[in-house]
Amino acid sequence: MAFIQYLVFDGMPLPLPDSYEVSMEDVEADSGGETEAGTVQRDVVRLGIVSISVSFSVSSKWLKLLTGFKQKDKIGVEYFDTETLESKKAEMFIDGYKAGLVKDTSYKGLWKVSFMLREF
Repeated sequence: MAFIQYLVFDGMPLPLPDSYEVSMEDVEADSGGETEAGTVQRDVVRLGIVSISVSFSVSSKWLKLLTGFKQKDKIGVEYFDTETLESKKAEMFIDGYKAGLVKDTSYKGLWKVSFMLREF
């Protein structure tokens, strides 16, 4: 059985994530809001900005690689789009990076890493 490649960072395929959640948000201008008649007016500047919440259980080798990606200003990301069920490409950055030790092993531990990818 072949697994889906959910994430690729700058050409490097990442391991299979423990969790993977894609959300899309719209950016609205400040000029939108509720009118005097009580109707909602939206002035959408940009549709469908992608955010991906992801977590991994990784070795110390992958912990070091993922921490390196966190330090970059932007990452070329190929991700599995849950809307089209196909891979898409975008420039993103990592936000809310967390790493915690799950279990100490002779190979420098098993680590739980989680973060949010946000599209530019």
